[in-house]
Amino acid sequence: MKLYEIGENIKTLRKAKKLTQEQLATKCGISRVTLGKVERGELGNTFVKTLDIILASLGLEIEFKTIRGFGLPNLDEL
Repeated sequence: MKLYEIGENIKTLRKAKKLTQEQLATKCGISRVTLGKVERGELGNTFVKTLDIILASLGLEIEFKTIRGFGLPNLDEL
C-alpha cells in the first residue's frame, strides 16, 4: 500500500464503522486535526505509533511485506 492510500483507507473504514473523526480521534487519544491530516494523506510528522493506534481502533494492524520488482532482481528472480 502506498502512503497516500493509507489515509483514504482509514477514512473509508471509519465511515463504514459509522464513526465521526471526533469519535475516532477521541478513541485513539489524538486530536481530530491530526486524524484529518492522516485521512488526507498529510502524514508529515505522524509517527508509525499514531498510525498503529488508529488502525488498532479500527480492528486492523500494520503489516510489512516484501516489494517485488524494487531495485535489481536477485538471482532467484532471474
